[in-house]
Amino acid sequence: MLIVFKSPASGDVIMFEKNGKEMLGVLGKDPADATGIVTVEQLPGAIAAVRAAIDADKARQAAARPDDGADEAKPAGGGVSFFQRAVPLLDLLERSLADKVPVTWGV
Repeated sequence: MLIVFKSPASGDVIMFEKNGKEMLGVLGKDPADATGIVTVEQLPGAIAAVRAAIDADKARQAAARPDDGADEAKPAGGGVSFFQRAVPLLDLLERSLADKVPVTWGV
């Protein structure tokens, strides 16, 4: 199943259910809700929450890297980090705030 975040301010952000529910939790929304809205008034808090989660993920990744000074590429199948999944949603939230329109999912 997919979760689609929508806003008139930008294109849709589509995520697998597991990842979308993780994002909903970060946004302070109930991941069990099949539909919902981030109102214009809630957007600044949502943006701050996603930025904080991105910073935490980057710090976690930096701590997990070998400290040999070499920039090693991730091995094949290394997966996609939270940061990589969150950036498109953060962009959608920021564009929505600039245009003063809400973000919805499941509608």
